[in-house]
Amino acid sequence: MNAPILVTGGTGTLGRLVVPLLREAGHPVRVLSRHGGRPGDGVTHVTADLLTGAGVDPAVRGVGTVLHLAGGPKGDDVATRHLVDAASRADVGHLVYISVVGADRVPLSWLRSKLDAERAVAASGVPWTTLRAAQFHDLVLTMVSKMAKLPVVPVPRGLRLQPVDAREVAVRMAELALSVPAGLVPELAGPRVYGLDELVTGYLAAAGRRGRLRLPVRLPGGAGRAYRNGDNLARPGATLGVRTWEAFLAERLRQPAPDARV
Repeated sequence: MNAPILVTGGTGTLGRLVVPLLREAGHPVRVLSRHGGRPGDGVTHVTADLLTGAGVDPAVRGVGTVLHLAGGPKGDDVATRHLVDAASRADVGHLVYISVVGADRVPLSWLRSKLDAERAVAASGVPWTTLRAAQFHDLVLTMVSKMAKLPVVPVPRGLRLQPVDAREVAVRMAELALSVPAGLVPELAGPRVYGLDELVTGYLAAAGRRGRLRLPVRLPGGAGRAYRNGDNLARPGATLGVRTWEAFLAERLRQPAPDARV
């Protein structure tokens, strides 16, 4: 029987997509979260707190691979150190981590915590694989929809994004978890680079809210320079997804079909 795979963040946007893929491959899955959950076909839940380390040792005990998908706006470095220390003590055979494109180039605190988490994984003594992925379409949608609620839509000049579909990232993460440790693998990003104004335009059109006033703004400081330089975009040699922002919006915001009887 295959050893269980522990998935942190298994109830999040990415985790909900990855867990079924691991089950389809025949692996039992153990999902780590702070609140637990209902067991399912081949899926069990364990309760632990990565930020404090409480419950992490028993959560990793007996697993062959740890797939670390949990993340947040801060504390990823602390949480990851607790996890990798426990994985090392448990003699885990493979530690797989999802990071963010630009973690080593954009001077923002949450990206620095991602980079520190990457370093903790690499220094853990556990065979490891790390993938840096671009922002998910879902996150970009949340961002632009909040911006569009304002009386005037602020549009940072020079800000470009390369959003990727969460389902494509899930497939790649499952592949990596089921493969041998590979270190830092090529980045994964979407098929197109968009200016933020293009992303806002696409959202407003799909949501039927054209004609909104927009205000160009300048991103200040080192982070602003990094974004204008494209340091948040995938490097040459990255793997590119297939699903575009437009296709994502068409599915997520599609309107009900008109009643043919009318």
